[in-house]
Amino acid sequence: MANHHYDVVVVGASFGGVAAALAAAADPNVNVALLEATDWIGGQATSQGVSRWDEASVHLLQTMAFRGNGVMRSEDDEIARLRRELKRVTDERDFLKKTAAYFAKESR
Repeated sequence: MANHHYDVVVVGASFGGVAAALAAAADPNVNVALLEATDWIGGQATSQGVSRWDEASVHLLQTMAFRGNGVMRSEDDEIARLRRELKRVTDERDFLKKTAAYFAKESR
């Protein structure tokens, strides 16, 4: 089992917990851990269907700010790049399928 050192540990990723962790993580010299027992971040504020506040917050949650250094690991960066590429290729495929169906209809 690995040992980790954190200067600040926030238990509960409610709206207030996330705000506390973000405030602490603003200092690059502070190692912050945000603990949540579920897969749900944001508490009641996000449980009612408001799942994305803004792009900057999403990007910050995707970085390693909570792991202490504010920089994405190379594996995380690669996974994010592959997800963007998959989205682009999937959109392209869907467009080509619709285009082919349209022209198939026109040629009858």
